[in-house]
Amino acid sequence: MDNTILHSKIFGENLSSTPLLVFHGLFGMLDNWGSFGKDMGELLPVHLIDLRNHGRSFHSDSMTHDDLANDIAHYMEHYGIQKAHVLGHSLGGKAVMQFAIKYPEKVEKLIVVDISPKAYPPHHQGVIKALESVDFNTVNSRSEVEAVLNQYIPEKSTIQFLAKNLYWDNNKKLNWRFNLKTLSEKYNEFVSNAIKFGVFEGPTLFISGEKSNYILPQDEFAIKQQFPKAKIVIVKNAAHWVQADNPVGFSQVVKQFLDLD
Repeated sequence: MDNTILHSKIFGENLSSTPLLVFHGLFGMLDNWGSFGKDMGELLPVHLIDLRNHGRSFHSDSMTHDDLANDIAHYMEHYGIQKAHVLGHSLGGKAVMQFAIKYPEKVEKLIVVDISPKAYPPHHQGVIKALESVDFNTVNSRSEVEAVLNQYIPEKSTIQFLAKNLYWDNNKKLNWRFNLKTLSEKYNEFVSNAIKFGVFEGPTLFISGEKSNYILPQDEFAIKQQFPKAKIVIVKNAAHWVQADNPVGFSQVVKQFLDLD
């Protein structure tokens, strides 16, 4: 097995329509999208995919938007996919935007969830500090790890989200599935950088959470410059994790855009 192929879980493999490739956000993993994948997999093939340095995908010292875009192209080649719908949330959204600009011929429709092409100021320092504070030589249970995170992170939902990445390694020690070293060292390269300038002319949907400030009204101009056919849809009762906060509303918007409803 080529270990530079991103790890994935595939639903609806036997269906013949254009597949949908789904990419999670920073510190996430494909499991975060399980129920969405199962639901959509009734209608079209769905590939839930771990980004590099996340989940069960390979670890690497490099983490640029270009790396992420090339990984997607490599993945499609491996599975013999000529053209796909691509959906990415947050960091995954940056990955699919860069991919659509770099490989427009491979993208049928583009869906970007709660992120815009712009550079964002660093805003995960607290989370990174919390993650780096966990000493896996001294913690013996998930609850002990959560207790350490709790000293830095007030939101229980964020702690639970991060704790999904815990696993027992070969030395019977708890560890993170994501590559914390690269993600903290290269943070500015993928969060505090805008995606490269270029234009994707295909059908594009930006989905924003009503209670999130990741896509602001003033971002629309920059979005339209790179994605002239972009529609921006706001999902009610949802913050940054749109698909988790309002799964029904989110799925509805995606199905409509992909002409599946």
